[in-house]
Amino acid sequence: MKLPIALRNFDGPLTRELVREPGKFGLGQVPGKVAPDAATTMVCGFCSTGCGLKIHLKDGQAVNLSAETDYPVNLGMACPKGWEALTPLAAHDRATTPLLRNEKTGEMEPVDWERALVLFCERFKDIKAKHGAESVAFLSTGQIVTEELALLGSLWKFGMGFLHCDSNTRQCMATSHVAYKQSFGFDAPPFTYADFEESDVLVFVGANPCIAHPIMWQRVMRNPHGPEIIVVDPRKTETAMAATQHFALMPKSDLTLLYGIAHMLIAGEKIDRDFIAAHTSGFAEFAGFVMRFTPVHVAAQTGLTIAELSRLAQTIGDGKRVSFWWTMGVNQSHEATRTAQAIIALALITGNIGRPGTGANSITGQCNAMGSRIFANITSLLGGHDFKNAEHRAKVGRVLGIPDEKIPTEPSLAYDQIVQGIEDGKIKGLWVIATNGSHSWIHQDRFNALLAKLDFLVVQEMYASTETARHADLVLPAAGWGEKEGTLINSERRIGLVKKVSRAPGQALADFHIFQLIAHYWGCGAMFARWSSPEAAFQLMKEISRDQPCDITGIADYAHIDAAGGIQWPWTSVANDECRMTNVEGAMPPQQRRLFADGKFFTPDKKARFLFDMPRPVAEPTDADFPFVLLTGRGSSSQWHTGSRTDKSDVLRKLAPAHCYVEINPADAVRLGIEPGSEVRIASRRAEITAAAFVTSTVRAGQLFVPMHYRELNRLTHASFDPHSRQPSYKYCAVALAAG
Repeated sequence: MKLPIALRNFDGPLTRELVREPGKFGLGQVPGKVAPDAATTMVCGFCSTGCGLKIHLKDGQAVNLSAETDYPVNLGMACPKGWEALTPLAAHDRATTPLLRNEKTGEMEPVDWERALVLFCERFKDIKAKHGAESVAFLSTGQIVTEELALLGSLWKFGMGFLHCDSNTRQCMATSHVAYKQSFGFDAPPFTYADFEESDVLVFVGANPCIAHPIMWQRVMRNPHGPEIIVVDPRKTETAMAATQHFALMPKSDLTLLYGIAHMLIAGEKIDRDFIAAHTSGFAEFAGFVMRFTPVHVAAQTGLTIAELSRLAQTIGDGKRVSFWWTMGVNQSHEATRTAQAIIALALITGNIGRPGTGANSITGQCNAMGSRIFANITSLLGGHDFKNAEHRAKVGRVLGIPDEKIPTEPSLAYDQIVQGIEDGKIKGLWVIATNGSHSWIHQDRFNALLAKLDFLVVQEMYASTETARHADLVLPAAGWGEKEGTLINSERRIGLVKKVSRAPGQALADFHIFQLIAHYWGCGAMFARWSSPEAAFQLMKEISRDQPCDITGIADYAHIDAAGGIQWPWTSVANDECRMTNVEGAMPPQQRRLFADGKFFTPDKKARFLFDMPRPVAEPTDADFPFVLLTGRGSSSQWHTGSRTDKSDVLRKLAPAHCYVEINPADAVRLGIEPGSEVRIASRRAEITAAAFVTSTVRAGQLFVPMHYRELNRLTHASFDPHSRQPSYKYCAVALAAG
């Protein structure tokens, strides 16, 4: 293979290794693991549903795709994003070579990998020497494969000797992680997708699967039991329109509502006292606490009537198989963790967990948010271990061959604390991997202003055109989904396989290989010699998971995952009480498995815990100057996050409005003289934006809704955070509205 000119002309150790083994670093042909004109199945790399896609190949290169009919997740279905999954790989603005900002002109200029890697190491080492190991941080993602996340976190903390790092999973799933860990003893979503089809009551709180997770919604539509479908959401979402019951509560009154429903269930003896006694702790305290949340009080706080509250409680209490589902409407809140735990409490007091069609079920956002939560080495030590636990550090060190003293004894700062560290002058260098905080982070203008304070900003991305990449001093070009291999973990704990079915353009490399090269140039390559490939890294992850709730020692290799149609954790190599299964490595698991069928949780006493606090007021209430509540969420199933990939598709761009719009209640539009389609101004205490008016009764008077995908939205949002999960509260801020 002929190397790119920049690499051919630089006779350094990187070049010589590429000449000897170019395929090792992702340059060259697609690996010949399937017939050159066959088809192969892999999981989609957009959302957490984890659909199976059949990739059709010609001459070893992906040319088209279709939905995989036999994959147990999507059963032959795909959403618009899935059908267009290959399109972003061919975008004209792909980053194809490292780019370095010219200090004199300010322009980004191409450089070779050798210079980029030497500079990366020199600059970060210099900052570390001057300001200490806590002066540099990285922000990563739930969008890259698990093996890359594990290598990145290990390289950063064990090899390079830094501490602070977080991922954009903080924006979507930190709440669920903390809520499950505190209540169940481990970050353990208990459900399987078959539960959508087996419930007689489904309760969706702050979730809009019709738009956000359309394949999951199709599973709901396959339910043969004629279920009651309950939606708790201030806005009349697409899911609320399709539901049998919609409770349009006041924004951010969820916690009060859930405590009130618990009160009514307990008072009406619509609870499972045998389950509570055998499998939970703290119920007496919880029951005493919620008695103050009387129907009269809850009705006043939520805006719902007592009759509506009674109907909601009765439907849950009378259900035989009740499942509770939540996503960002709960997670992105100033009191998110306790709200999630109030949902968990409803499942526990009614005994709706561990059985088909039940569960307190968090629907994940990104394709690999769960991989990030368990294996990224950020808030938890690899495999869901605890940085503060000496036995856990010793185990991880033993498996990886790393001295204990190389493993930090404390977790990292959270995303918002890293941002604050930049403002305080404590964080001087930042490495951003596969995320676009300049668009997605709350109070966007502040975030972007702070990037200018950094001594050195590196962005590792598929595209040099993202808002964050435009701020970078150095851009490292990365391969995308389909141009590398590894695993993703979906919402139901299913580990699915990503395969290399396309060549990355130019000199773009898989993130895994970039991390390998950085280890080499940093001088710690020998420490990661066993991380020779993503599949080799998977074998290390397996051993680290041993005896953990997420134990995957029963998975043999990638071929095993492929043949099984994905494998849900845990899948162990030995019998254990939590899983109730005897297994040998490589055995085929059942395709649908849920946790806690035996009523045993991952806490020391094997009992689930009730955790609760008094509701707190929002950080930024409305007033005379800013009288509207701004709500945010997904606007279209064709859009994904900041649009850095979905905007590359002509098809997907046509399925959603190109320009920012705001949903306005008709009464508010008439009062303010706003015509449908006209330009309006939305102002918060931080910024003002313009948007097109969409006059609709889907929002109530006094409330507005703007989809999260538009880059101007987060100029408005208020940076308040849940104290337990540190997750931002995107869903509520005070704004003013005026005709343009």
